[in-house]
Amino acid sequence: MGEWSMSVRDWLDGADRTSPWHEARVVVAGLGRSGFAAADALLEQRAHVRVFDEDDSEANREKKQLLELLDAEVTIGPGATATLPEDVDLVVTSPGWRPVAPLLAQAAARGIPVWGETELAWRFMHPDKVVPWLGATGTNGKTTTTQMLESMLLAAGLKVACVGNIGRPVLEAINDEVDYDVFAVELSSFQLHWSPSLELHSAAVLNLHDDHLEWYAHEADPFAAYAADKARIYHQVRHACVYNVADEATEKMVEEADVVDGARAIGFTLGIPGPSMVGVVDDLIVDRAFITQRQSSALELAKVADVVPNAPHNVENALAAAALARSFGVPAAAVAEGLQRLHLGGHRIETVATHDGITWVDDSKATNPHAANSSLRAFEKVVWIAGGQAKGVSFDDLVIAHAERLRGAVLLGVDRQVVADALARHAPHVPVILIDSGDTGAMVQAVAEAANLAQPGDTVLLAPGCASRDMWTGYDARGDDFAAAVRAGIPGTN
Repeated sequence: MGEWSMSVRDWLDGADRTSPWHEARVVVAGLGRSGFAAADALLEQRAHVRVFDEDDSEANREKKQLLELLDAEVTIGPGATATLPEDVDLVVTSPGWRPVAPLLAQAAARGIPVWGETELAWRFMHPDKVVPWLGATGTNGKTTTTQMLESMLLAAGLKVACVGNIGRPVLEAINDEVDYDVFAVELSSFQLHWSPSLELHSAAVLNLHDDHLEWYAHEADPFAAYAADKARIYHQVRHACVYNVADEATEKMVEEADVVDGARAIGFTLGIPGPSMVGVVDDLIVDRAFITQRQSSALELAKVADVVPNAPHNVENALAAAALARSFGVPAAAVAEGLQRLHLGGHRIETVATHDGITWVDDSKATNPHAANSSLRAFEKVVWIAGGQAKGVSFDDLVIAHAERLRGAVLLGVDRQVVADALARHAPHVPVILIDSGDTGAMVQAVAEAANLAQPGDTVLLAPGCASRDMWTGYDARGDDFAAAVRAGIPGTN
């Protein structure tokens, strides 16, 4: 790579914001929100920045103009990401990019480091803008847990930014004109994959189930690779590693983690907690982890009724958030207040309408089978609306677990047959209707078919178990269309 580039490599491994970035040539892969934030931050440090993205959209053209005004080189459009330039010291990737993407694969082959925006944010926070991170990951519940945690921290009077996979890049928060006390950080497996240096104050892995296996399809064991990336969140944790007592894989991650001396393993459970756990006793959320007399007593943090909705999986989210908050010194009263005043985003087990004894529930956020399992187990008799992008996972265990509660199933989306095949194998008695339409009008048909199947006392549940981008812009748009179709079909609800 030459003498100049070797000088950059000399400091890059230990780089922070004060390093001589004006010497570095950095490629940013992707021009989404995180990519734009990374490019902007690097340009502020006078790095030589080139950005590549295949999407020649109006939004990207606007970002291109802005970055070019700051002296970046931006290439967008088909073929833009095929070839990595020769003179590159670092690649910063958007989280969704797979390691086999040409720019990233070429970087790996040439020994060029690849970081994510989260890694860059961690580096740029040092040495003089350091804020403790409380992080959550897991197959399901990350966003809800992070929102609960943020609300608890705010109730304690702390200045907090909710960042990461939840939508706002960490780099944006670092550049705010606010001296934050703490960051509540949602971290996906993709972000953790590209972030080798994170050392969180406290971290939680909520659960571990098949998901995003298509992202790891190049690995010999995709699930093991996915789990290993989730486990990265515990690396060098300083205070508390929070795990799910009901999910042995998360406890094993803690046992195998390389943490700072003195860091504790803290379990959360829907049952009665042992010492060093938070759990549930007589409809109360209690702490036996962060109190002096934890061997013999427990401290009430909140009521289970403070968790809305208080379906079991959501209580687990609240327990994990409470453990993270308590690890940071948040008082018990703030845990309860945070839960009480929290209003979660829509499409999470949200009742849309009740009519003629039938309840219509939107859980479009259930984008994998484990999430769908959480909502299915909350109802006794269900007409299930499912399907979309299955992401390479199996629905067999889900159908086996809930076959007896299914009144019927209405399936739509590109991988509807994957769900239909699982139903045929394990619940042949369940009526199944396939919606062949490939546009968003399919939801109107699905709701009409579900109405024909449902009986008084039933719940019609949109819990797709699949991603949504085969037909919608996101799970929120899918949920909105479900709610609109329900209200249009029920007199007096428009």
